[in-house]
Amino acid sequence: MANNISAQSLLLRAELCLRNKSPTVRLDVELLLLTVLSESPALPTAMLPSRGWLYAHPDTLLSNAQCNKFWELVDLRHQGHPIAYLLGQKEFWGLSLQVDQHTLIPRPETELLVDMVLKQLPPDKPCCIADLGTGSGAIAIALAKERPRWQIIATDISHAALQITNRNIQSFQLTNVTCRQGDWFAALLDINQAAIDIPHFDAIVSNPPYIAPDEPCLQSGDLRFEPKQALLAGDNGLQYLRLIIMQAKHHLLPSGWLWLEHGYQQAEAVKALMLEESYQNYKLHVDLAGHPRVSGAQNDGTIANQ
Repeated sequence: MANNISAQSLLLRAELCLRNKSPTVRLDVELLLLTVLSESPALPTAMLPSRGWLYAHPDTLLSNAQCNKFWELVDLRHQGHPIAYLLGQKEFWGLSLQVDQHTLIPRPETELLVDMVLKQLPPDKPCCIADLGTGSGAIAIALAKERPRWQIIATDISHAALQITNRNIQSFQLTNVTCRQGDWFAALLDINQAAIDIPHFDAIVSNPPYIAPDEPCLQSGDLRFEPKQALLAGDNGLQYLRLIIMQAKHHLLPSGWLWLEHGYQQAEAVKALMLEESYQNYKLHVDLAGHPRVSGAQNDGTIANQ
């Protein structure tokens, strides 16, 4: 059709449109165009285009429908919508995970949480791990991929988030991750609110909401579009960190580990809460930016009464 536009022309126009809207404008527009092209029924799965394919085929013509879809995505990006939501995916731990507006966007900082669990527990021992507030399932799936002998229970209060988790589990054909819906530790109970028939956990991990509702960061960047339920916490952001620290010992094996991601300003408060609850062997780890990001500690050697 005479009105069709080449890929190169679209990319140049979109770059101008998104100028000063993103630090990675060229990458953004290329990924958005690839998303549109990948939906073409004319392309078999084995031939889905890549960024290299775009450079090699700059004169590829897009139909009017494809152009319209592309500009819809560019307009949303111009409004600030996260690129991960527009693409429907985000890489974490080298894995391409599905995400949408019901889940947090997995971030590199959270990979530190995965790394600490992998380093702390014996790789060949069959362990049972709980990932509380799993969202897209990023932490649970990364652990399950690295340790096939481990059993992971991934929980979330959001049914919509768990739908994404299940899709990610299925896409990697994992058999060692189980999803449970519920509010924090309530997800570890059955429908009759009786303890489920599983052992206590070797480790409990969580990246819970830890941003206070009045934090300025909520008014900028991707956080404007991410689910507030997965971000906000009262008590200066400590509400759910405190809850997990207080209740985790009821579900951990003796010397089982609790690992938590938190804000860099919250490290001292988290440490104090863990020591107050008699956890031992406290450890603090910093992220790539040098910020205190992950705290871990062990149960005090006894199984607390339920």
